[in-house]
Amino acid sequence: MTNSTSAHQTLWDLIKNIKFGMLTHSHANGELHSHPLTTQNKSFDEGAKLYFFISRKSELAQRILQDGNVNVSYADPGDDSYVSVSGSGAIVEDMAKKEELFTAMAKAWFPAGVTDPDLALLVVTIGHAEYWDVTDSKMVQLAKMAQAAITGKPPKKLGEHKELHLS
Repeated sequence: MTNSTSAHQTLWDLIKNIKFGMLTHSHANGELHSHPLTTQNKSFDEGAKLYFFISRKSELAQRILQDGNVNVSYADPGDDSYVSVSGSGAIVEDMAKKEELFTAMAKAWFPAGVTDPDLALLVVTIGHAEYWDVTDSKMVQLAKMAQAAITGKPPKKLGEHKELHLS
């Protein structure tokens, strides 16, 4: 799928109600490190960007400055939907965006509000996304898996799996 409004909307519909994403980045020694972060977006913009507040003093902030390649994964096991996005992370100085996204919950981490000197705005511009979305009920899924076990053939379609190229 190309960089279309429908691709953006599908992606946003799958992640908008998931409170936390696991953001993965490369550590200085090459190991991958992950951090649970709250997605601050109130909607998905046409620029395919996700926003997060992080501590300017954190290891994550320091690593992003050196290597912006990141992955953010989202999981909603209750709804059987899973999303993985990869792209480029950058810390930006955008006071208007900070003010737009700042909430009472963010104030718990950054008590001085949007002017807190430790508050950094991390922007992830999505280049590639992949999602798995199962719409069948649990009973239908179990029936398909049981049939597959009996027949020895992989289960028939259990949901939608798509790749989106947004860059």
